[in-house]
Amino acid sequence: MSILGAALISIFVLIGALHLYWGFGGRWPGHNEDSLRLLVSGVKSGPMYGLGPCAAVALALGAAAGIVVARHSAIVTSPFAWVVIAGYVVLILVFFLRGAAPYVSPVFEYARGTPFFGMNRLYYAPLCLGIAAALIANFPR
Repeated sequence: MSILGAALISIFVLIGALHLYWGFGGRWPGHNEDSLRLLVSGVKSGPMYGLGPCAAVALALGAAAGIVVARHSAIVTSPFAWVVIAGYVVLILVFFLRGAAPYVSPVFEYARGTPFFGMNRLYYAPLCLGIAAALIANFPR
């Protein structure tokens, strides 16, 4: 296992665990449901996302970690190597598009005026771009 692979797995697991924490009612980095919703989703009214959506994100991040684990296993030399390669391509596209979106599209304009809007440009989007770059650097060869 490469250091980069281990780092990617750790990031996916930590972010997935954070989503589960929110799904089960955790409120950090906010102090209540409203402040959390404004910080992490930018939705100005309504309830914070529940266990279902948060668990779905956590499951997707767990699958991403699984793809990276598979990249460092014997599967990359088997006839099923295409699954790992396809998984990497999808992950790179997803994280690149999520990371670039705040800077090149109006997709997050709904959140203008919320703490999420600034946090997204300062932290969330650069993290996604960094993950995409790390996935490219760790791409199966």
